[in-house]
Amino acid sequence: MEDAETDFGVPIPGKVLPPEQWAKTALKKLPPPGPLDWQTLFGRSAPIILDLGCGNGRFVISSALQRPECDHLGCDILPLVIRYATKRANQRGLANVRLAVIGAFEFLEQYAAPHSIQEIHLYHPQPYKDSERAYKRLITPEFLSLVHRSLAPQGLVVLQTDNRAYWNYIRHVAPLLFDFDELKGTWRDAPQGRTRREIYARQHKLTIFRGKGTPKPNVTAAQIAEIIQSQPPPRFDAGG
Repeated sequence: MEDAETDFGVPIPGKVLPPEQWAKTALKKLPPPGPLDWQTLFGRSAPIILDLGCGNGRFVISSALQRPECDHLGCDILPLVIRYATKRANQRGLANVRLAVIGAFEFLEQYAAPHSIQEIHLYHPQPYKDSERAYKRLITPEFLSLVHRSLAPQGLVVLQTDNRAYWNYIRHVAPLLFDFDELKGTWRDAPQGRTRREIYARQHKLTIFRGKGTPKPNVTAAQIAEIIQSQPPPRFDAGG
């Protein structure tokens, strides 16, 4: 049985502190839709880093430990994984982390003020290999337009998958809105993988596809609408 503090043998970053040093990272109830007041949420003004689909919290915890000067929000649609992430972030005393149960699209659409986010990370979105569920795929032109709207002018988006068909779609649509570069090799900060899924994929010799980008400047609302209308939805064959 896998140790609760490892992912496939790789330890969860950080150490469990004495209970009196634990933090409270759960956003148990989001406010009504509207731009979040980050300064009120974290009690300070700092760069904001989003981990969309954060799973059990490995990346958001690692980043928060490495970059205490930044505030982090991780969200996932699955309450169970947010419970794992919350427990681990709490036990590590990470006052610069908040965690919420909400979908990535919904969060950006309803809670992210324009140009308010410094970094948006999305690792291994569900490819939905069953063609009847392809409509659930997250990365669409409309989703990427929300990422573009939410990021600061020199902000960073990071996208990663181990599904080749999904990557082929991403590298077609992402450059329409971002100055986008494909990345090779492993992460310097986490060579075994930044997320539970990446660790699994690397251990099973799956190819990791990833890239990063900054928002293209001076893209008008009309141009974004044209991109959304003209580009195909992600209805590719993701494999069996």
